Amino acid sequence: MTAGLIEADNLLAYSAGVREYLASTPDLDRWRGLHHGTTEDRITSHARLIGELYRAGWNRYGWPVDAGGLGGDERHRAVLYDALSAAGLPVPEPYLMLETLGPPLLRFAPALAAEVVPAYLRGEEWWGQGFSEPDAGSDLAGLRTRATRDGDVYRVEGQKIWTSHGATARRLVCLVRTGTPAERHRGLTMLMVDTDAPGVSVRPIGLASGRNELAEIFLDDVQVPTNRLIGAEGQGWAVAMYLLQFERAMFAWLSAAVALRRLRELRAQATQSPLPDGATSRFGACYADLIALRSRSAATVRRLAAGEPVGPEASVDKILLGQLETDLHDLARDIPGTGFLLRPDPDADTWRADWWYSRAATIMGGSAEVQRTILADHVLGLPRERTA
Repeated sequence: MTAGLIEADNLLAYSAGVREYLASTPDLDRWRGLHHGTTEDRITSHARLIGELYRAGWNRYGWPVDAGGLGGDERHRAVLYDALSAAGLPVPEPYLMLETLGPPLLRFAPALAAEVVPAYLRGEEWWGQGFSEPDAGSDLAGLRTRATRDGDVYRVEGQKIWTSHGATARRLVCLVRTGTPAERHRGLTMLMVDTDAPGVSVRPIGLASGRNELAEIFLDDVQVPTNRLIGAEGQGWAVAMYLLQFERAMFAWLSAAVALRRLRELRAQATQSPLPDGATSRFGACYADLIALRSRSAATVRRLAAGEPVGPEASVDKILLGQLETDLHDLARDIPGTGFLLRPDPDADTWRADWWYSRAATIMGGSAEVQRTILADHVLGLPRERTA
């Protein structure tokens, strides 16, 4: 079944159609219950699933026609992620970066979006986010990677670190400094950098799980065409703040869909052996946290779909997601049926790798402490914290 006859403004028809497609297409069975020994294999497999969804038309909804889509808005994408989760299929991991990086391109660089987003929707490439640096994590305004205008190119020098998908990404959306350090956020610019450009070196970062989830990127006199600007020169901070709306909202909704599928799997595995004390109540707590996250992020998704700005209150979504991912994987560690501690099979190995990655859930993308400070300052209006 293909999606071509459904009007983009008929969300109910889209929801019914995509669920029927996922349930009635035997070719998709190869992704059900599939586990991967490396991050590279997992992302490549997920990209192939993206390609299947594109050929059938279902993942083109929610994206504008000019960028390879079929129209619609964020609600269509949210429906797709829920439908994949309910069908026992992976929600393709490259969508995390597309949800974060795609919308800023559409708004601030529509010609560039028309060039590169269609290939992403086809599963032919995926991107990484080049924000963090060795000396600039939460304080992005202090980053040092420099881009100097030289005719019709920028010459980029610097280093990025903790780049998700960086080991295999085709492109990086990089926040760079075009002004002086004293200008702080006013001197920042956003560029799209091709990872196969001369001067780009990628060093995968192996985590405790043994998987290369992250990467360190070295930029040595990399020439980036000026048509790879996202927004105007000096507008990088505004682009980054716009991007964060989607990192908080659509990222959270997609991650909640993944967590719901994993919670279902964990519940099935829990029946294979006696549960430890307190496990039942912990299951309930995880489910309650998941419902709270979905309720909170659903409101954010609706605001985005209506074209309304999302304010600092979206930090709640980030806090809820970090706590859910930590608690869910701690529960999986303690359920004998997962084989977390002893079994060498791929399913148990996936739980272990996900557990290790979840240790950073309350840190990466803006720590829980930073999110609480944002809420205290900009939502609750509390007095600012005194510093020594």
